Parts: sequence; structure tokens; C-alpha cells
Amino acid sequence: MIEFKNVSKVYVNDVLALSSINIEIEKGEFVFLVGPSGAGKSTFIKLLMKEIDPTSGSIILNDTDISTITRKQIPYYRRKIGMIFQDFRLIPTLNVYENVAFAMRIVEAGHREIRKRVPLVLSMVGLSGKHDAFPNQLSGGEQQRVAIARAIVNNPTILIADEPTGNLDPDTAHDIMRIMTDVNSAGTTVLMATHARNIVNNMKKRVIAIENGTLSRDEERGRYDEI
Repeated sequence: MIEFKNVSKVYVNDVLALSSINIEIEKGEFVFLVGPSGAGKSTFIKLLMKEIDPTSGSIILNDTDISTITRKQIPYYRRKIGMIFQDFRLIPTLNVYENVAFAMRIVEAGHREIRKRVPLVLSMVGLSGKHDAFPNQLSGGEQQRVAIARAIVNNPTILIADEPTGNLDPDTAHDIMRIMTDVNSAGTTVLMATHARNIVNNMKKRVIAIENGTLSRDEERGRYDEI
């Protein structure tokens, strides 16, 4: 599904962000990406999203080397990936339904398909009664649920979550992780970058740890506090 082959990334002024990373993530896995701030997690995600290119090495997704993708092909490549951000990034002038539908309109889905799919996904994340609410009328947890719905509405093969519980209280974070687990159980590969030690340790999923740009640990049923 996802393979990093000897991937390194060097920024300007010879800043080494990642060094010789070799990782394989299979379809349907749930993987935590952990490590201290500045370790290289954000670079890892940006490489996978094709926001930046590796200095050396190759990144394979579904048997395709993404370094061969042209600029025009990038939006189509990204349709395979759902992205969830810590700060939600909802459009404030659109209501809940419109925020989620917007993701479908970008991929040119038909009106009938949108009317059918959006309510279904909102129900999945527990927001059936919030269609007409605007982001500023929602709690942080509700906003993150909208962000999840938007990320999964187009049935991505991969869901990337960048600190999705970072701004949430423990109970709300637990609810968000339950939704993420349900999405994974339906067959979507989940890659979650996080500093949430308790979540990682309680869920006992695969843990990939990055320190100083290098792969320090890759364990099934791993823990955060062993970094």
C-alpha cells in the first residue's frame, strides 16, 4: 500500500529532516506516527501528500512511484487520501452539510450522489442533527467530527490524521478515536501522527517512531513511552 524506500529529505541550509527511511504499511493497517516535535513527522506526511518531494529515495503508493506523478496529476492522486488536521480547517461560511459536500464537489461528484452520501457520512460521525450548523456554532469535538466526515466522504484508501485529538478534552478525544477505529475497521488504512501518549498506549496498534529524522522504532502493538 505505502512504501518508503531509502527516503531522505534535506531542506535548504542542509537541514536534514529525514534520513534513509524504509517503511512498508499494508492496506488496512492502523499506524501511529510518533516522535518529539521536529523529529520529521510533518515532513513524512508532506512527502506522502506530495506537497514536497524527497531529496533521494522513492515513495510507492499502490504500486505507483509518486515521484513520477506530474503536477496536473497531483489533485487526482490526492483523491486517494483523506486528511484530518488538528485545527479542523473548516470553511466558516459553509454549514456542516456544505463543508462535507464541498469535498465531493471538488472531485466532481453528481448532485444525487452528494445528497445520498453526505447524510450517510454525517450519521457515521454522529452529526445527523447538525446539517445546518456553522462551524462557529459547534464544539471542538463536533468540528473535528465534521473534519473526519469531510476526509472520508470520498472513500479514500488512506486516511492521514495530523494530531486530530490535540485540541480536545480526553472524553471527546476518546470519541474521535472510536470513529477513527470504525473507519479503519471498514478497510481504510489509517496513519495518525500524535503526541497523545495515553491513546497510543491504550490502543496497542503499530507504532512507528521517528527521532532526529531517523526511524528509531517500528513495533506491532507498540507503546509511545518506549521512544
